[in-house]
Amino acid sequence: MDYEMRINFAKIYDRYAQDRDKRGIATWKIQERDHFLALLKEEQKKTLLEIGAGTGKDSKFFKDSGLKVISTDMSFEMVRLCRKKELTAFVVDFYNLGFPEESFDAVWALNCLLHTPKKELPEVLEGIRAVLKPTGLFYMGVYGGTEFEGIWEDDFYRPKRFFSFYSDQRIKEVVADFFATLYFKTIPLEKGEPHFQSMILRKK
Repeated sequence: MDYEMRINFAKIYDRYAQDRDKRGIATWKIQERDHFLALLKEEQKKTLLEIGAGTGKDSKFFKDSGLKVISTDMSFEMVRLCRKKELTAFVVDFYNLGFPEESFDAVWALNCLLHTPKKELPEVLEGIRAVLKPTGLFYMGVYGGTEFEGIWEDDFYRPKRFFSFYSDQRIKEVVADFFATLYFKTIPLEKGEPHFQSMILRKK
């Protein structure tokens, strides 16, 4: 994703930040989040980085559950809303996380990496892997189930956003170069929409 595209994405999410902050959280997202938290507690993980944190709802959940959380997003307005929730938040994109290696026990990334061009996803995954401690856990949630890359014509945001979708088999292959898959679940959504791919991964 070139610099201009990153700036455009940040502006889009600045524009929709207030609307997103007012939305509830889908039940299936809450269930996947609870599942990840249970594993973090079981393994006594203490620190978590959220990338693409949006308005900070998930970060606040993890913080309220006892974790030390840092929230990042490329949108200034999203980061402002995170800080309003008393979260430690920074304007950062996932190409340049800027944290020392092995800083975190866990990383949470829900519906942000699907905006990464396919040729660039390995670079982003390597950056995430680098900031995880040995045996660190990574939650990656994206839409997929079919192969697609480009502007999503059914997108209701304006301007319409760029997405990358993978088949279930292909996304498993891509992440396997960096992580071991502990959990993979597909969640059906509305008819005609890509399904959701929920993954818990461990640093190799």
